[in-house]
Amino acid sequence: MTTQPASDQTIIWIASYPKSGNTWIRVFIHNLLREITGADAPPQDINRLHEQTWWEFGAKQFEAVLGKPFTEASHQELAEARPAAQAWMARNGFGPFLAKTHLCVGHDFGTPTINLDVTLAAVYAVRNPLDVAVSYAHHSNEPVDATIAKMAQPNFTSPNRIQHIYETMGSWSQHVASWIGIYNRPVYILRYEDMLANPARSFGGLAKFLRLRPTEEQLEAAIRKSAFSELQRQESESGFREKPPAAGRFFREGTSGQWTRALSPAQVQEIVRAHAPMMQRFGYLQADCGAELRIRTREKGRG
Repeated sequence: MTTQPASDQTIIWIASYPKSGNTWIRVFIHNLLREITGADAPPQDINRLHEQTWWEFGAKQFEAVLGKPFTEASHQELAEARPAAQAWMARNGFGPFLAKTHLCVGHDFGTPTINLDVTLAAVYAVRNPLDVAVSYAHHSNEPVDATIAKMAQPNFTSPNRIQHIYETMGSWSQHVASWIGIYNRPVYILRYEDMLANPARSFGGLAKFLRLRPTEEQLEAAIRKSAFSELQRQESESGFREKPPAAGRFFREGTSGQWTRALSPAQVQEIVRAHAPMMQRFGYLQADCGAELRIRTREKGRG
């Protein structure tokens, strides 16, 4: 029997810690929808993703709830408005729709960051934090050591930006744990490294999760049109509206293992020290409990 969601559960979150594949996933879904609908069109324009995907941190929904410019609201006012802003999105989203977020699932000023009452499901992308540190440092135009410290900071919050509400992201481990810990909504987890190594399996599974039924040819075409080289080409020719002003290129490398060339042994050790349990869970470290188990033996003359 198929369970029907409540009518107000319409948001499908595309969630991730920054620089973990969020944009790549959104581009793929857009290209796949175009293929399924029979649109014989060029690859999805990366500067028009907003036409099919909401940004949770966009000013429009917050200002609709607040009744004033978000720049005139305190962080506490914005935090308390967030569930209502997401409900506003759900009412205006015309059925199940995609929404991008880098929020950690939790509480901010005592208010939930993610309104599960209007959540249908989530797609969560995770990436090796060693590579995230390198990519995020370039993205933010800041030293790698500062990025590593930020990724280890509990309850870390990004600042407000032009037309963007601040986001409570937490540490990398906190962020990942919060999304994979959701138990009352479906969550599809994608590893960035698997998307690179076997895109047909990763994106094919995502299509099935979203109840899309592409042909093999449609899936292949959507993957091809979402290739990193295509995203780089578009950014080189037309720029990318989601790129922060301080960043160089948004689509910089799109690889795994770049940390082996970019991080010092001390930087690697700092990341592993902060995130080893979650890294082990996703196969980024070999299983290791952290200390040697001492085997107790009977003492002579006892027992």
